[in-house]
Amino acid sequence: MISISDAISIVKANGKPLLQKTIKKVEKAGGYLLFEDILSPINMPPFRQSAMDGYALNSHDDLSYQLIGEIKAGDGHQPILKKGEAVRIFTGAAVPDSANAVMMQEKVIQDGKNIITIEHQIQLEQNIRPLGEQVKTGDLALKKGTKLTPAAIGYLISLGITEVSVFKKPNIAIVTTGNELIEAGQDLSYGKIYESNSKMLLSTLYSLKFYDVTLYKVEDDYSKTVDILNTAINDNDLVLITGGISVGDYDFVGKALNELLVEELFYKVKQKPGKPLFYGKKNDTQIFALPGNPAAALSCFYVYVYIALQKLMNRDAIELPRIEAKSISKFKKKGDRPQFLKAIYNNGEVEILEGQNSSMLQTFALSNALVYAPETVTEINKEDTIEVIQLPV
Repeated sequence: MISISDAISIVKANGKPLLQKTIKKVEKAGGYLLFEDILSPINMPPFRQSAMDGYALNSHDDLSYQLIGEIKAGDGHQPILKKGEAVRIFTGAAVPDSANAVMMQEKVIQDGKNIITIEHQIQLEQNIRPLGEQVKTGDLALKKGTKLTPAAIGYLISLGITEVSVFKKPNIAIVTTGNELIEAGQDLSYGKIYESNSKMLLSTLYSLKFYDVTLYKVEDDYSKTVDILNTAINDNDLVLITGGISVGDYDFVGKALNELLVEELFYKVKQKPGKPLFYGKKNDTQIFALPGNPAAALSCFYVYVYIALQKLMNRDAIELPRIEAKSISKFKKKGDRPQFLKAIYNNGEVEILEGQNSSMLQTFALSNALVYAPETVTEINKEDTIEVIQLPV
């Protein structure tokens, strides 16, 4: 049995970035990292653009101007303004090359049908977004490794880009084991429970924008366990197994992994929940055998699997944020193992929740954080400063 810190170090040391390229439609590339630099194919804006509703002017010494027309956003005509002439213009519209300023409409008086008077002398180029103000043709738009956020997606589409080269995300398998498990929606006969771990982990992966996930279900049968795990390992970059890793008569996962020549990197971590955690690899595929208890499985996911996923994606920030917070609860820790406690963090304070049993998800459903209680801590009191792991929301 190894320590938490040693287990985390082993996961970090054995995770390798995929570094494979795939092409995605821009609108479906959210959360991916750019595989290569993107150079702008156009100037943005592609023309001198009005920053507001008002009047485009060819300035002169007088405050009065002859109004000769109108330009709306999207209009393609470009009137030629002589000195002392103006056109009505709207936000986003193309400013004629012969105009040298836009005066906002609030500072203009229309004296007649075709005459306007401005309140004061203008500054040249005021309220005009210059050609290529945001980015120029051929300039770097976004660099390799940039995470494609909603804003980045919008930016690329505004440049007319429809497809991007991104780092491929991993193929992930979720394998659930156990004769007692049935699908939600079926009649719950005596001795059976609804299988929730796979959907819980699937939802967690989806929330982190990992979508290439395959679900496998295997009964407590040794040969079937070997076959399913062999397929999952050969076809995926990361395999998550829930249940069957302990030493009961019908826990076949450990024996199956051994038969498949999976290299064991650690088995059992001094922690609560999640002591019976296995981590290994075969070739370039990483395998986590998570505890069967749902809260323990999810805790191990956030502490260890999250790191492996970020390493696969070649990201810099590979651990969930850890901060210090003031406890507003009392908690007495049993045993000598470090503990991850389900909690609610808010504005520098953290509440440790009731119901910390590893089989219970009700408390986890309310949590947005895990409190880390190290081996040396036997009791947490109100006002104590404690370490908090912030969970993704």
